[in-house]
Amino acid sequence: MTVSQPSNSRTAWMIVALLFPVALLNYLDRQMIASMKVSVMTDVTSIGSEANWGYMLGQFKWVYAFFSPIGGYIADRFSRKHTIVGSLLIWSLITYLTGHVSDYHELLWARTAMGISEAFYIPAALALIADFHTGDTRSRAVGVHQTGIYCGVMIGGFAGYVNEWPDFGWRGAFDYTGIVGVLYALPLLFLLKDVPRSVTSAPLLKPSVGTAARELLTNRSFILLVLYFTLPALAAWVVRDWMPAILQKEFNISQGKAGVSAALYWQAAALVSAMLGGWLADRWMRKTQRGRIHVSAIGMVLIVPALFGVGNAPAMHSFGLAIASLILFGIGWGFFDGNNMPILSQITRPHLRATGYGIMNFVSMSCGGLADWGFGVLNDVKVPLNVIFSVFASLCLLSALLVLMIRPQLSTREDT
Repeated sequence: MTVSQPSNSRTAWMIVALLFPVALLNYLDRQMIASMKVSVMTDVTSIGSEANWGYMLGQFKWVYAFFSPIGGYIADRFSRKHTIVGSLLIWSLITYLTGHVSDYHELLWARTAMGISEAFYIPAALALIADFHTGDTRSRAVGVHQTGIYCGVMIGGFAGYVNEWPDFGWRGAFDYTGIVGVLYALPLLFLLKDVPRSVTSAPLLKPSVGTAARELLTNRSFILLVLYFTLPALAAWVVRDWMPAILQKEFNISQGKAGVSAALYWQAAALVSAMLGGWLADRWMRKTQRGRIHVSAIGMVLIVPALFGVGNAPAMHSFGLAIASLILFGIGWGFFDGNNMPILSQITRPHLRATGYGIMNFVSMSCGGLADWGFGVLNDVKVPLNVIFSVFASLCLLSALLVLMIRPQLSTREDT
């Protein structure tokens, strides 16, 4: 398959810059609802229990999971640009409507619809970045994009304070965020572009559903990557969605301080390590085709002790240990998160990247939803945190072994 090279590096990096705010917004709303959990549950009294809250978080992920392969396939078969812009517009509308729900069922449906809209973004966005960034800049470009996610989570961490603002509250936070999304979608429609492709490649750019599924699901390295991508996500979603509530309860601090502490430190660490990990992976690739795999595995190994620390900090009455462990988790996560699409690009052809990432999201988010729901149930029956996070750490150790079994199939210049 022949794909024409991007016009210049400026265009390639402009694509990353344009997508950065969309990534930020996508994860801003996720962290806002986690950080404002107490305010939302106090206002929407029909939520009732921790298990219901966990089910609502899980419902978002299950719907997101189901539609991720569909969104990826549409982006591969038609236009990555239009998939991204459409996702942002629908996301913005649903975000606005979230601020106007009156009971648990309406909130559940709003988060369900949000899962559909967000499912179309990440596979298309990362595939578009991989299209424009070939070889030496791919991991760095994906890493920079992922920092948009971390910035969104960090900003969302401050949302716990908004309930203290008169005439604003958690509902106002969703209202204004949705309006910002609509305003950004309009210029994005005109500025974003799909990568130019040669005429000879056109027939291959539209794989049938059966062809795409058969090629991906019979690829041993792809299956390993799906598992590697999924196992640490169980812990990551619990950290994202539940850590504000955990810190608030276990250390008796305010909702605002808990939200900031749960998001700011580890996301800031992930932001720095994603850029460092991208640079290191691209550099390591000059020596071996397994460079990105090695950097990602290092990140996963760092996550293991971090989870033990997070789980044991409350029992040791050490808020400092909790924060230090979250920072270590963020360092490991940045190394891991910035290299998933680049590794995928080494084991699949360009016209299957978005579909492949969609399948990865399908499995990961399905299991992440179960983790969110299960964590709520385990909380209700008082299972100790150190037991839960020890299981997560064990799964991450297994994940580190799985990524080392992946065998790159494509050359350094993956698109040639």
